[in-house]
Amino acid sequence: MIKIEHLTKKYGGHVAVDDLNIELAPGKIYGFLGPNGAGKSTTMNIMTGYLAATEGTVTVNGFDIFEEPEKAKSCIGYLPELPPLYMDMTPREYLSFVADLKKVDRRKKKLMVEEIMQETGITEVANRLIRNLSKGYRQRVGIAQALIGFPPVLILDEPTVGLDPNQIMEVRELIRRLGSQHTIILSSHILSEISAVCDYVWIINKGRLVAADTPENLSVNMNQNVYYTISVKGEETAIGDLLKGVAAVRSFTTLEKEKDAVRLRIEADQAHTGLEEELFYLFADHRMPILSSTKEEHSLEEVFMAFTAETKEGEDEA
Repeated sequence: MIKIEHLTKKYGGHVAVDDLNIELAPGKIYGFLGPNGAGKSTTMNIMTGYLAATEGTVTVNGFDIFEEPEKAKSCIGYLPELPPLYMDMTPREYLSFVADLKKVDRRKKKLMVEEIMQETGITEVANRLIRNLSKGYRQRVGIAQALIGFPPVLILDEPTVGLDPNQIMEVRELIRRLGSQHTIILSSHILSEISAVCDYVWIINKGRLVAADTPENLSVNMNQNVYYTISVKGEETAIGDLLKGVAAVRSFTTLEKEKDAVRLRIEADQAHTGLEEELFYLFADHRMPILSSTKEEHSLEEVFMAFTAETKEGEDEA
């Protein structure tokens, strides 16, 4: 759907995007993460044809954004961080105006506008001035304008910024629904939002792609070891002796001694599969039941920090 090859953008001696290579498959929601100054906004502005690149190519649905900009742009709906709204228009008037800019067939325009307003949940405010709408509704109007023309690709830059918790949940649900019909690129500083909504994550740092995978795989692959917290009914020394005989267990630490049980944290080799089942039968054979077992997962926040740790605070967004 989108293919980025050797994309580079320089501002004088500053390299904002550094030899970036990314490919998007249709029908997925992609999260785009990076600290301030990483080059996210620059990359999205190049993808939408707003900025020229110093080097490299961007192909959208088979069209080169630099060689065939009109055809490429017709495949993209873009919501900037600050939606380009006209406050003296109503949502219906504004979307009709956007449809004219996008050269939507006049015979299809009215039905398209009504359908998109219904999809984004703004029909009930369609005839109110945009200036009088809440931040949540304005954001929905911004998403609606990106949908005009039903482009196969949607690029959403911080779509929930400034919204209250209820509005955030509503916009996330809208993005999930749109993901069944569009390829979506979602940039956000809310890492829980990326985890909740996205199928695939890119992490960019200093203009370079430093990680790309599903949120689950990023968490799993960040470390060669995996950690479990277990509570075993039995005596501490006997439990420790059994764990020392398990090849996959690298180390263990007692966290708490309970009335007739011990809670431990186990560090194990990630390459070893079936450890939980092995421990279950091991302790059961010695009549020391496992009362609870929890596998620790790295949060996306931890993954993000691990891949962007060298970025200095205070750098501006490129």
